Amino acid sequence: MIRIEIEPVWRFRKDAHEQSILVMLDFLNEIRVTGTLSSAANRARVSYRHAWNLVEKWSDFLGAPLVERTQGRGTTLTDFGAKLVWAGQRLQARLGPQLQNLAQELETEINQLLPHDSSIVRVHASHGFAVSKLRELLAHAGVEIDLRYVSNQNSLVSLSHDACELAGMHLPQGDLRKRSIAACRGWLTPGIHRVIGFVTREMGLMVKRNNPLGIHTLDRLVDPSIRFVNRDPESGTRLLFDQLLAQHGLAGTDINGYERIEFTHAAVAAYVASDMADVCFGVEAAARQFDLDFVRLATEDYFFVCRKQILELESIKRVISVMRSDEFRLAVAGLPGYRSKDAGLVKTVREALRGSEV
Repeated sequence: MIRIEIEPVWRFRKDAHEQSILVMLDFLNEIRVTGTLSSAANRARVSYRHAWNLVEKWSDFLGAPLVERTQGRGTTLTDFGAKLVWAGQRLQARLGPQLQNLAQELETEINQLLPHDSSIVRVHASHGFAVSKLRELLAHAGVEIDLRYVSNQNSLVSLSHDACELAGMHLPQGDLRKRSIAACRGWLTPGIHRVIGFVTREMGLMVKRNNPLGIHTLDRLVDPSIRFVNRDPESGTRLLFDQLLAQHGLAGTDINGYERIEFTHAAVAAYVASDMADVCFGVEAAARQFDLDFVRLATEDYFFVCRKQILELESIKRVISVMRSDEFRLAVAGLPGYRSKDAGLVKTVREALRGSEV
């Protein structure tokens, strides 16, 4: 099985220079997080001296210092260095899932030309921290999956067209559940489909540390001085946000930045962390990843939908076994705002969505 990884590279070029220079933004981010150059050097597996030489080389080329040393405070990034790091964080958050999708497409094309295992499980699901963790654990267990990141409803479309075996789906708990199910009712057939339990996740507003603007409710978002960044219109998170607005009698058109969009939870969080917006809506795990505060507004159930006949396949049994494992439960417990819920438990559509007509 051939594996492909695609990663963005930051290469800087100046008009007066024929050559370009490669700056390792993850190296600078390690300095930002730890406050020490030695930690960044260790992670990059270079000597302390070589690490300083790299920083000085980058600073000379760019014409501005990237780090500064202060007595008693260790090594910190300059404002310019921090700007570069946050730009890199936004880029990674924005492009990461798209690059993973592209890499997966290339893997599939190449491996089809080679002797391969026909038991590969195709998974279509919206991007999420628990899904990524499951992928890691499946790989460790030797279970091959073809994971594509698609929107909540498009995953069900893929399932109906036999383009995947497992379709990710997330629905809010509480009053909004029936309305959310209505959007996907046409893709769920009780006699054909089964639901595999997975996790719950906390959804809410992500704001800067200590919430300086006092954003505790959705009503605050209509303040024109508050800058918002939204998710893309096809995402399940955007659907949930719009439903919450309607529930509170609010209009998206009254929110400054409602039309400004990013495509992942991490991307909107990075937008706020880099001070390009004041608030966004998404999962708690993304807020903690970027050192933001979180205001919980809703809890979602995340599960997988499949055709009932595939449950007898050995490959699907192995996937379910990993979901039921203590290793998966502990891994999910380490994700802020996530909780394992009936992970690997197979239910009928009516059992899974009890209390909502399907």
